[in-house]
Amino acid sequence: MIHGGTLDVPRDLASITRFAGETDASGVGRPEVERIWQRVEGLYRTGVHPAISLCIRRGGRTVLDRSIGFERDGVVATPDTPFCIFSASKAVTAMVMHLLDDRGVLHIDDRVVHYIPEFGQGGKGGTTIRHVLTHRAGIPSLEGHTDLELLADPERILGLLCAAEPTVRAGRRVAYHAITGGFVLAEIVRRVTGKTIREVLAEELLDPLGFRWMNYGVREEDIPAVAQNAFTGRAPPKVVGAIARRALGVPFEEVPGISNDPRWLRAIVPSGNVVSTANELSRFFQLLLDGGQLDGVRIMEGRTVDRARNETSYLELDFTLGMPVRYGVGLMLGDTLISPFGPDTRQAFGHLGFIQCFGWADPERDIAVGLLTSGKPAVGRHLASLVRLLRSISKLPKVT
Repeated sequence: MIHGGTLDVPRDLASITRFAGETDASGVGRPEVERIWQRVEGLYRTGVHPAISLCIRRGGRTVLDRSIGFERDGVVATPDTPFCIFSASKAVTAMVMHLLDDRGVLHIDDRVVHYIPEFGQGGKGGTTIRHVLTHRAGIPSLEGHTDLELLADPERILGLLCAAEPTVRAGRRVAYHAITGGFVLAEIVRRVTGKTIREVLAEELLDPLGFRWMNYGVREEDIPAVAQNAFTGRAPPKVVGAIARRALGVPFEEVPGISNDPRWLRAIVPSGNVVSTANELSRFFQLLLDGGQLDGVRIMEGRTVDRARNETSYLELDFTLGMPVRYGVGLMLGDTLISPFGPDTRQAFGHLGFIQCFGWADPERDIAVGLLTSGKPAVGRHLASLVRLLRSISKLPKVT
């Protein structure tokens, strides 16, 4: 139960902890794994996350795969519990675009109007797919047009985005496209393949690799299996609330409720509603870490992954987020100090989702990580615990 923005945390955390298959890998033994898990328990004790799930692969071996907490009232989460990964979905969508470039179906540096002629309204004719992937397209948010019914009407969404005036000329500055950019990319996919981006992702990547989840939304019968999100902690400060509303088009505290709605979970929201377990998110980044091949199945060329990792902004101020971010072509990049993946992670690449979900690969440590949470606090004492957890993972020994 949640009281005053925080949960009742049981004294016996072992009773709400579940394990999956774990094995040792070179350079990472049980002491290192247990130290990381102690940080997860510390984060859980802050009372802001109903459930946390973490999976770490090292050298392709699963060294940690555990969950703690409740996926919903009275139901203990397991490593098989799927979570909405929010904006970490952008990494998945970006790799669909790079994969189709790999296939020669489209080209990342083509203008959007080559595929969606009507997108050129309002001076957007020079916008390229690369601009959208790197948050330089100047696409405005859908503030005032974010009702859940709209998600079931992609033609209406496209009409709004095509008619919209850009916030800035494409290429001039970084301004995070929290939701809107994904709809543009998905429409390009539909026009070049005749299929939805959900179908393309399944056919080209998920099915060949045997993924159970990891797609946009879920089937109707799977909705009850998805972990319930909750707004926890204190009300966001005005500046945080303003940033969230500018990026998402709705108040910060309303997002968890939207993400639990069946309409959200049935829809295709390419920038925000991929549903995955921590294990499968880790496995997705293992695919990228291994240069586009996993379990003997090649999905894309290694150079395709390299292109997605190519730096396009070095801690450049993001005018939507109001903070410096290091971007690749659709992926967030780590760095020495300011990094979403812990300190000293300059080679790491991945994405975070609604502040509290993370998926990344770190070639220097040969790790692929999925860290998912169902609590959605804006600020609070949990942040120190989260930083300590990320730091503990980044302290794993390097292999290169």
